[in-house]
Amino acid sequence: MGITTDKFELKAYSKRELAEKYQVSVKTFNSWLKPFEDKVGKKSGRYYTVNQVKTMLEVLGVPGTVN
Repeated sequence: MGITTDKFELKAYSKRELAEKYQVSVKTFNSWLKPFEDKVGKKSGRYYTVNQVKTMLEVLGVPGTVN
């Protein structure tokens, strides 16, 4: 079970799932994530951990919101 904010459930996600949440291609999502690789860290297996997803939300913003 993840923590649900207004429209985003905080849980483990694959890169493809995150790209879909941000409504971009995986290639675009990779380019967005590249400057923050050290902060986010490598994914373990197929999914990013909840803490990694939380870090991505901090640096990229919540999908569907304007910062």
